[in-house]
Amino acid sequence: MTTTHTRAAASSLLPGLLLLLTVFGPISMDLYLPALPALTGELGASTSIAQLTVTACLIGLAVGQLVAGPVSDRHGRRGVLLFGIVAYIATSLLCAISPTVELLILARFVQGLAGGVGIVIAQAAGRDVYTGTALIRFYGRLTVIGGFAAIVGPLLGGLLSSVTDWRGLFVFLAAIGALILTVTLLVFRETLPAGDRAAGGFGRTVQDFRTLLSDRVFLGAILNQGFLYAALFAYLAGATFVLQDIYGLSPLGYALAFGANSAGFMVCGYLAGRVSERVSVRGTLAVGIATSLLGAAGLLAAGITTMPLAVVLVSLFLLSSGVAISSPPATTLALVGYPQIAGTASSLLGMVRFGFGGIAAPLVGIAGATSILPLGVVTVATTVLAAVALLLTSPFRRRSLPDGSHPAASATLTH
Repeated sequence: MTTTHTRAAASSLLPGLLLLLTVFGPISMDLYLPALPALTGELGASTSIAQLTVTACLIGLAVGQLVAGPVSDRHGRRGVLLFGIVAYIATSLLCAISPTVELLILARFVQGLAGGVGIVIAQAAGRDVYTGTALIRFYGRLTVIGGFAAIVGPLLGGLLSSVTDWRGLFVFLAAIGALILTVTLLVFRETLPAGDRAAGGFGRTVQDFRTLLSDRVFLGAILNQGFLYAALFAYLAGATFVLQDIYGLSPLGYALAFGANSAGFMVCGYLAGRVSERVSVRGTLAVGIATSLLGAAGLLAAGITTMPLAVVLVSLFLLSSGVAISSPPATTLALVGYPQIAGTASSLLGMVRFGFGGIAAPLVGIAGATSILPLGVVTVATTVLAAVALLLTSPFRRRSLPDGSHPAASATLTH
């Protein structure tokens, strides 16, 4: 009886843990940003070299998902997750004691690899345990938590920077990792039974990738998310220059604007999950694209001719909110048809999101910090491409899986 109650308690806490797992990778990107100038001075690095510590973590997050997803399809979710968390703790401590910027960049890359494990396992395990409308609702909650992390990360980093240095911030991340490891050991039971795991080695992984990428619906969903997240990362990279250097907002004013957009991201992600359950997955996705495109058009207009600050603020809000609206339905479209290889499917989705974002972010600085035009051009181009990708998700017949079955991304998604 005690064992039954313990398992029931662990099962009830699992959704919270899965949501938490999506945070500790991305928060590694944001938490130490307020201390980046101090880090640059102490290690005697140039600003551009120090910024590679951010880029390395971003690349690690993308690659980590690409590796962890297929491995978890073959060996189960729990062991891969525990390995990833332990690696995250170790590399966070290595970051804290790094004597040179070169070692820090390498440690940040590996920290990103480990952080990516949490993201991909959370999405894949969610696909293991949820179906139907519950699955859509779960992905909506993941979007909400992502927005919450975007708010909390920089604010928490700024608060901690007042009482510790940049090395202390990495010790704090290691402590968070240790807490998550403890909760995982207590709560996370294997969600992918041995009988449901994919067989084969590297060759089978390549075959799974080929199967996924030859599916119009899956390809359209991940390309849509890649292009929309490229717009989102462009916003994150360019908004501080636009709002502070061009429109003269104070750091507090920028923080308030950023917080409002992140709050909108959370609310829209939650509502999108609920609306997708009741209306239409593809319809909700189309609304998200249209919302982002409207915001991007406002930014482009502000780059072509002078616009009031209010127009720019509303445009940035619409851009980020549209991405949030799109995320739950697009994630559902990508993963719902592949329960056997949910980890592999999730890894491609995550890799495309972070990879496209990493490519787009530097483009907004082409004209320096005195023009909005590059941000407008990049966001309009990427949101238009996201709309084109949506056409691929039209409910054509999907290809068969290697075992001869057909993934069921069926009309239940568009009731």
